[in-house]
Amino acid sequence: VQLVESGGGLVQGGGSLKLSCAASGFTLAYYSIGWFRQAPGKEREAVSCISHSDGSSYYVDSVKGRFIISRDNAKNMAYLQMNSLKPDDTAVYYCARQVGTCGYYLFEYEYDTWGQGTQVTVSL
Repeated sequence: VQLVESGGGLVQGGGSLKLSCAASGFTLAYYSIGWFRQAPGKEREAVSCISHSDGSSYYVDSVKGRFIISRDNAKNMAYLQMNSLKPDDTAVYYCARQVGTCGYYLFEYEYDTWGQGTQVTVSL
């Protein structure tokens, strides 16, 4: 069972990046996927979640209107499209899976498998 993030990098403020989360060893369709991030010197925080039951998506206020979470169950992949990036978005981004439907997506204990993270750096 594994999750692997990719797509991070260095981008100028106002730019876009699309992160990918590849699932292996299990069927993604049966799990909700959350994205978290951890900035230097800060605790890891939830960013978004997409439910496995009906595809509903959830966002924290700081990224609402800028980030879009999606999934492709046929490819066993999840994505995070990040637009209008700001320097405050600089962090290591992680995807994680949960058996629930994102009801408590803000809480790390809801997730049982995590990826290794991908670095996103937004310059001024």
